[in-house]
Amino acid sequence: MTSPRVSVVMPVYNVEAYVAEAINSVLTQTFADFELIIVDDGGQDGSLEICRRYMDRRIRIISQANRGLAGARNTGIAAARGAIVALLDSDDRWLPEKLALHVIHLDNAPKIGVSYAPSRFIDAAGQPMRIAQRPKLHRVTARDIFCRNPVGNGSAPVIRRSALETVAFAHPVDAGRVCWFDESLRQSEDIEMWLRLALVGKVKFEGISPVLTEYRLGSGGLSAQIGRQFETWLSVVERVQSYAPEFAAKHVDLARSYQLRYLARRAIQLGDPALALSLLGRAADSSFRPLMQEPGKTLTTLGAAMVGSAIGGDRFARLAGRAAGGKLVA
Repeated sequence: MTSPRVSVVMPVYNVEAYVAEAINSVLTQTFADFELIIVDDGGQDGSLEICRRYMDRRIRIISQANRGLAGARNTGIAAARGAIVALLDSDDRWLPEKLALHVIHLDNAPKIGVSYAPSRFIDAAGQPMRIAQRPKLHRVTARDIFCRNPVGNGSAPVIRRSALETVAFAHPVDAGRVCWFDESLRQSEDIEMWLRLALVGKVKFEGISPVLTEYRLGSGGLSAQIGRQFETWLSVVERVQSYAPEFAAKHVDLARSYQLRYLARRAIQLGDPALALSLLGRAADSSFRPLMQEPGKTLTTLGAAMVGSAIGGDRFARLAGRAAGGKLVA
């Protein structure tokens, strides 16, 4: 069989409410030379049954015992036949021009290994919200990735297979299994991978300006979720320190401050102003530079957290949802 230009890798785990939207957004791409590799990661709901209803010959389904998002992505990448690999999480969606524009970008920029684009948020019902991720697109450095993660989310990047191979490694326990994402991480596996591509693989990142991904903003155990995310981010820092100690030492305080501010904004979006204030205090302890470099965003975050604390979490959550233009809490 002729190999497709693009392999789309989509892990699926207990997402029966959303998976059809994700699949449909791939099948309606204006660029049609792709395969869609659905990795069933051992879920227990009706997601797999929904996936099996599609008769499109470009779809392949691989089932495995649960390995987590990183492990499911690794399985999909290992099975991919395309020279370009695109990642899509099964609760997100793409706009129809997504693949076409990234393929054009990579074809015309041979030195770029990772192409990405801004994303807009959608709510639990799939409705577009009034907030978006609009990252730095050009002259992206490893420092940018460490501090700000311009890729934004796991459904945004389209990656050359040759770039992925610069950071492939053998699974530490499962003989014969090749990894690209670190399967020991259950969160922050994206930023770890992007940093390894930039620092170890010397892969160049560049974005294109159209908003092409719809990233679903959900919730569930907010405080614990944010706490786990920060813990896994610290695990990423440990890994960077092991292979790029000078880089980590130079940038870790600033990166920690930006990460804590990001988590504070996430807490505000989901209606927990007290947690947001705590995170902002820790961010200031790490570095004041985000305040100096982006005073508007930092002070707006602080102001929202203070207002939320004054009026109460439940009322603030409702107001935050209205301001963002969607139903934030599923």
